[in-house]
Amino acid sequence: MHVRTATAKDVQFSHLLCEWYEESAKQRKTGIAKRDPLYIEKKMKEENAVIAFDEKGELAGFSYIETYEDEKFVVNSGLIVRPNMRTSGLGREIKHAIFRLSRIKFPNSKIFSITTSLPVMKMNYNLGYKPVTFSELTQSDQFWKGCQGCKNYDILMENERKMCLCTGLVYDNLSDQFSQPKENRIQLELQSLREVQPMNKYSSLLNFFTKKIQKKG
Repeated sequence: MHVRTATAKDVQFSHLLCEWYEESAKQRKTGIAKRDPLYIEKKMKEENAVIAFDEKGELAGFSYIETYEDEKFVVNSGLIVRPNMRTSGLGREIKHAIFRLSRIKFPNSKIFSITTSLPVMKMNYNLGYKPVTFSELTQSDQFWKGCQGCKNYDILMENERKMCLCTGLVYDNLSDQFSQPKENRIQLELQSLREVQPMNKYSSLLNFFTKKIQKKG
């Protein structure tokens, strides 16, 4: 698997990704079905997204970043994995990658999520998110307008955007490793990689970089 930051070179995949989103929403019978390929391309060009490929170089997954209220809030949206890879652990890899990209690019922003997906809730919890009421999320009309494509939108509006079938979660630890000096951040990133990744052929490489940094210190 190869998970990396998306770039303008990846716009060729925007239509296929939108097809995946629509089909996934139909299968789950909930959630937001429609995405605009031009919007996906914009995220790629801004490098506010991550994209994944399998060992054959074929598209395997995607997720992107949105910001609200002058970057006070960030949301990681559109996590999608190719159907035949949904039990491979790729979703977790993408989730961790888009989280790191969000914290690196927007270190002073709270990251929030609304979801009905139990696996997404579990991944968010493991990253440090905590459940909150909708009043603690962004109040940007632009964000909530994006829920119009969801079959549960009427429920949201009937409750004056205070509750819905989704669960709200927020990551607000703005003094984490991403706010640390560069040297400390590298050490913490290496440690987080050990915690997330199983011991494999890359373990020796991680040990090499750790010793190298320690010598410099």
